[in-house]
Amino acid sequence: MMPQRSLGLTSATALVVANMIGAGVFSTSGLLLADLGSPWYVLFAWAAGGVQAALGAMCYGALARRIPESGGEYLFLSRTLHPAAGYVAGWLSLLVGFSAPLAAAAFAFGAYAKPWLGGVPPALAGSILILAFAAVHAVEVRRGALVQNWAVLFKVALIVAFIAMAACKIGVPAAPLDRPFPVAAFGVSLIWISFSYSGWNAAVYVGGEVRDPEKTIPRSLLLGTALVTLLYLALNTVFVFAAPMAELAGKLDVGRIAARAIGGAVLEEAVAGLIALALVSSVSSLVMAGPRVYAQMAADGVLPGGLAVTSGPPRAAIALQAGLALFFLWSATFDALLTWIGFTLSISTAATVTALIVLRKREGSAISVPGYPVVPWLFLAGVVAMTVFTVMQRPMESLVGFATILAGLAAWRIQKRRDSGFGTPDSG
Repeated sequence: MMPQRSLGLTSATALVVANMIGAGVFSTSGLLLADLGSPWYVLFAWAAGGVQAALGAMCYGALARRIPESGGEYLFLSRTLHPAAGYVAGWLSLLVGFSAPLAAAAFAFGAYAKPWLGGVPPALAGSILILAFAAVHAVEVRRGALVQNWAVLFKVALIVAFIAMAACKIGVPAAPLDRPFPVAAFGVSLIWISFSYSGWNAAVYVGGEVRDPEKTIPRSLLLGTALVTLLYLALNTVFVFAAPMAELAGKLDVGRIAARAIGGAVLEEAVAGLIALALVSSVSSLVMAGPRVYAQMAADGVLPGGLAVTSGPPRAAIALQAGLALFFLWSATFDALLTWIGFTLSISTAATVTALIVLRKREGSAISVPGYPVVPWLFLAGVVAMTVFTVMQRPMESLVGFATILAGLAAWRIQKRRDSGFGTPDSG
């Protein structure tokens, strides 16, 4: 029995927006100011990140028109390059694409909400949040999507209200750029920004549950990415010009600092609440999207069959992801999660866009790719640059990322040998 296609353009776009707007946009610009030395360079970096995400969205939309089913990178790579590539992509999705970011978002929520929850430890509050949304999305697809849509709408409305209020109280100077463009620092900055933009591909993970997926998925990817890019640019304009650069540079809580400079302690607490809401929505979207990948892998026989579904939400896969996220949430390696996530996911997206190029060469103009060949090759060039800078600046996390990929390949070989052994009459 095929999954019910109950998600329309609104739900698919909301999923993209919720996946993209998380903790990164509220904490990255302070670090960027310290490295780039100019608020204008910071805004240029955010614009470049939006362009990179839009290029990826166009590439993934072309693949979704050709393969309009759930599974994301796992499905695309399995069908176009090789089952091993798809398996590793699914492996990365399970560990790095969803479970680790879910843990990071839940922990950040616990940290922001700690004063309002009587000092409850962030890991405990984050655990409760993960379990709550796992229960919501395990009940029924349409009900989970409804909660998701309203959470995203409320979050975006609050962000827009904050931007509108702040726009009346800050001044944007027209000062010229009086320092050379810092190429190396800019490349590193895109690593951080890419994490904030990650999620632009979220709708492809639930393709099997989207109505008219050949049209809806590509539109939702571009619409969600464009909306978030505009919000990011407006929000970071407020952040970098709300207070003197010396007060913002190098600080993680740039949102709080900017809000305090604009409206005092009351606005600071309100913005902290907005950030907490953004993280709640992000947790919901990750719980909604990730398990569809594992369910598809189970249906294809590369994960235990109990994770597959014939109808309704993938409840077993939701439980698996929640368990992994709780492990990461309580692990001692939490501080390295963000770099590990950005590095490994960039390799996965590059492999997927490479698969699109291979498919286009194989099937010709039957595969409609906007701006081909410029769009996919520009995207790949951006990913390669960010990967090189990550290796140079964060060698240990890069090594862990490579080890994660190799572990996925090893798991695939073990899986193939086990299947081959079970199929041999004289096997012991």
